[in-house]
Amino acid sequence: MQEFAFELALCAHLETSEQAVLGRQLGTQVHGRRVMDVVRIEPGPAFDERTAITPESIPSLAIESDVGPGTARYWKDAFDCHPDTAEQVIERAVDVGFFERERRNSRTYVRQTTRYPDWFDTVVGIENKPDLGRPGDLETQLLTDVALSLVDKIVLATESYVTGAHRNRIPPEVGIWRFDPETGDREILREADQLPVDEAGIEILDRSSARTEIRVASAGAIERARRRVAERAYGKGWRTYDLPDCEQMAPDDAGLPYCPWKGETVRPATECGPDCGGYCSGDAPSVDFDALRAQRSPWEPDPAGRKRRQSGLDSFL
Repeated sequence: MQEFAFELALCAHLETSEQAVLGRQLGTQVHGRRVMDVVRIEPGPAFDERTAITPESIPSLAIESDVGPGTARYWKDAFDCHPDTAEQVIERAVDVGFFERERRNSRTYVRQTTRYPDWFDTVVGIENKPDLGRPGDLETQLLTDVALSLVDKIVLATESYVTGAHRNRIPPEVGIWRFDPETGDREILREADQLPVDEAGIEILDRSSARTEIRVASAGAIERARRRVAERAYGKGWRTYDLPDCEQMAPDDAGLPYCPWKGETVRPATECGPDCGGYCSGDAPSVDFDALRAQRSPWEPDPAGRKRRQSGLDSFL
């Protein structure tokens, strides 16, 4: 099975089997360019406080700014970044309901609508490799994840039979799942170890037979990156594809883009369109991805905080 279809099938399985927030193709790096296939965010005790704010991602710079829920602050005194960047962050934070904005003597002041909660607990990174016969750069990717320790646990998910030789090439800290995308059966072959996410990490930027380039990531930088990943997962989710305008398309109950003509889940961005032999022009299927996500996961699409922002929006403009 193609990695894209395998990834969507795994996400659909995890969404119904575990009460967690899932995201796909998220950057799990501090200085480098690492993208994790799937990230699972396990809610913490303050999760309800986060769902009450907004269904969207809250900008990291807004959370890290010196804007609090008390007295409003002059916006230029609250950000340690370029003013143009700060203005963009403020616009976004107001739009999603995390900031309130007011004018005093021709100056803009901002404050948080509520204190940002410590809402997530365990962050699990999942690297998908359906066919271990074509591992690509898997070993370096997993070594990078372990050395950096930005996520609490790392798992390799595969459809292949896992041999002893495979296990020897996988860092011992990494868990191993064997997943059948057709049946949804998931076998845990090896539990993942807890990584030291509260400590500084070593980020592998480049690795070859001759040398390895690394950079230290401080504990503070890792904490900020973890929060950024969690926010991206909460706002973005994993159904980040558009269904094609083809009458052949027949999405399943989870919203996966299944094509009866090809007999498989397809990647719409690259496999659908006039160049496909089975293409039949028509309207894209009407599927409410937000409603599906709300029904099958703890994500809240229309929280009370958003309603308050909408009803009083004019007072902040």
